[in-house]
Amino acid sequence: METVRTHLARRIGITGPQYSVLAAIAQFQGADGVSVSKVAEVLHVSSAFITAETRALERLGLVMKAINPRDRRGVLLRLTPNGEKQMIAIAPAIIAVNDRFFAPFARTAFRTFAACAAQLVNSSREVTELIETANDEAPPRAAE
Repeated sequence: METVRTHLARRIGITGPQYSVLAAIAQFQGADGVSVSKVAEVLHVSSAFITAETRALERLGLVMKAINPRDRRGVLLRLTPNGEKQMIAIAPAIIAVNDRFFAPFARTAFRTFAACAAQLVNSSREVTELIETANDEAPPRAAE
C-alpha cells in the first residue's frame, strides 16, 4: 500500500504522506472544510504533522486554509480548485488500484476485513499508549 500511495503521489508531484493528507481532506471537506484535528484523527497522526504537511500543500497551491467560523481558534482545510483538479485527474488510477486491491473480496468479506482492520487500528493505538506510558515510567539506566 505504501508503494501505491507513493506512486499516486508522484503523479501529482507530492510525497506519499502529502497524498494521504490531500485524500483525507478531499474525502471529509464537505461544503465548509475539514478541521486539522479531524484529518489527524482519520490518518492516526498528530495535528502538528497535519499542520506541517498542509503548509507544504498550501505552498504547492493544492490546499487552502480558512478560520473556522464556529471556533475562531481553529482552521478548516479545503482543496483549492487546482487540488480538486489534481485529485480528479488521478481518480481513474485510484479506482483501478482499489478495484485490483480488493478484487478478492466479496462485499461481505470486505466488510468483515474492514471491521478487523478498524479493530487493529484501535488495539495498536492502545499498545502504543501502553509503550509510551511504560517509557515515561521506566527508571533511568545506570551508567556503565
